[in-house]
Amino acid sequence: MAEVKAPSPASTIEERAAARQQAKELKAQEVAAAALQSVLDKIASMEEPDRTNAQRIHAIVTEVAPALLPKLLYGSPAYATAEGKPVLFFQERARFKGRYANLAFFGPAQLDEGTMWPTSWAVTEISPADEKVVAELVRKAIGG
Repeated sequence: MAEVKAPSPASTIEERAAARQQAKELKAQEVAAAALQSVLDKIASMEEPDRTNAQRIHAIVTEVAPALLPKLLYGSPAYATAEGKPVLFFQERARFKGRYANLAFFGPAQLDEGTMWPTSWAVTEISPADEKVVAELVRKAIGG
């Protein structure tokens, strides 16, 4: 007869913790990918010129502030901190049948200047000069 050994643990506590951490990271990546796709789908569904403006804003935010995570906020493309707090969003004109879209910043955005400062901009079209302004606003919003 073969000798029966006591069963050894299949994995150590550290291995189980590492496996849980890896599963958590994979889930976070899946959630982030789904959020990005929902933002891209929303942008693609917009009418012109909002679609082009939203694409430009998305490209600027992605380049200037890659740590901000895309997500939908009230059905509009938004960009949030790792903790999920929205920093900025783009609201297309069709949403409220307006004559312009809005680029708005929220509390985590570090745009403070004195005791009063703008947090929202009307957008009809984004020119190359406007792209530089948006990039600077996004840099400032994240503390850069």
